[in-house]
Amino acid sequence: MSIQTIFGSGKYNWINIDTDNTENLADFYEKYQIDNEVIAYSIDRNERAHFEYDQKTNTFVVVFNVPDQRKLDNHYETIPMVFIIKDEQLITITNNDNQYITRKMKQYLADSDAVTIFQFLFSSLYFVMDAFFPYVEEMDMERRLINDKLKIKTTKKNLLLLSDLETGIVYFVSASKQNAALLEQMKSHLIYRELNEVEKEQFEDALIEAKQLVEMTGLSSEILQQLSGTYNNILNNNLNDTMKILTALSILLTVPTIITGFFGMNMPLPLEHNAFGWLVTILISVVLWFGLSFILRKLMR
Repeated sequence: MSIQTIFGSGKYNWINIDTDNTENLADFYEKYQIDNEVIAYSIDRNERAHFEYDQKTNTFVVVFNVPDQRKLDNHYETIPMVFIIKDEQLITITNNDNQYITRKMKQYLADSDAVTIFQFLFSSLYFVMDAFFPYVEEMDMERRLINDKLKIKTTKKNLLLLSDLETGIVYFVSASKQNAALLEQMKSHLIYRELNEVEKEQFEDALIEAKQLVEMTGLSSEILQQLSGTYNNILNNNLNDTMKILTALSILLTVPTIITGFFGMNMPLPLEHNAFGWLVTILISVVLWFGLSFILRKLMR
């Protein structure tokens, strides 16, 4: 299904192609002369953010990372969204996972119809950047909650939740860096020099937002890595303490084994015919046990 919206005082046309709700996609791609490679961009979830410009056909293609509203395996990921400018048309190729961006774009046109096609594009990229922040803030809140739980008790469940947060923020860090790099490259491209002052200002707003997102996701990632490293050190320290205790217990338990084994040998021994020999044996074991325990306690401090 494709939806057409006229804007810019009737000069421009925005066409949104929803790949999930369209049966004959090939007809739309042929009608709007969309290259098969561009189609692959919109389908591949792992596609990197980049842009292409074909001067011969005057076609400008932008593949931008968009946050996926769904949680996959208990963490957020990103998906690509394709923007195509060809002549006086802006074409977006979307699906159910990134349709929420088009709703913001529609609202923008409803509030300010008299915009150029590049103003509309850069405003849309700004909306994409702005969509990341609520998810980053949500992950920061989850991180605080998990950290409070881990301070009380370091459980496997909470550590796995922390790991899921790390995975999600890694996706966002990578996506935000790619988006920011794309805008930086676009700024040095020939097409940027042809923009008017208002379009350049809109572009700069999107670039500033992209840089802020990179800093915010980077900070969240560093905090999560530090937390993960801290609890990893705590677990290692607890393991070392446990091994020390087990080692000490195993050494102490060898004392009565040695004593009783000595007096249990089938040969003439001291106290062999003494009625209280077994008490003496126990007494020797206890004295040696406490003596060795005192020495180990000193060594383990």
